[in-house]
Amino acid sequence: MVNWISYVGLALSACIAATLLPMQSEAALVALLTLKPGAVISLVAVASLGNVVGSQINWWLGTQLHRWQHRRWFPATADQLARAQLWYQRYGRWSLLLSWMPVIGDPLTLVAGVLREPFWRFTLVVSIAKTGRYIVLAYVTLYIVQT
Repeated sequence: MVNWISYVGLALSACIAATLLPMQSEAALVALLTLKPGAVISLVAVASLGNVVGSQINWWLGTQLHRWQHRRWFPATADQLARAQLWYQRYGRWSLLLSWMPVIGDPLTLVAGVLREPFWRFTLVVSIAKTGRYIVLAYVTLYIVQT
């Protein structure tokens, strides 16, 4: 049964998965889609919203990076940040369309904050990328894997 607790769990897993912390939300979405395929729109919307909020947290952390980057607990190395910054400078805000990808996506959202990408533009591009990923995952789950 899919109830409000399931939605909260999905939103939290999607939010945490979009930060620099290691977590995945795809399994939660697939499991809930399997339990209630008729809720596809609301499940994709909740997962997308949670994931975008997690990316917005990264963006904010990026704007504050200079305060914490030398702390031992900081989740990205200087080399990782330098690579992400080069990528972002080369391709600009459109590189945020890759924010859904494992490994490179989360650092890109952090670097967007470091480079002061306007918040509204950041949110728009990241929302397109994150929602697109969940739509594809839902389609594959409901129409390809389940047939």
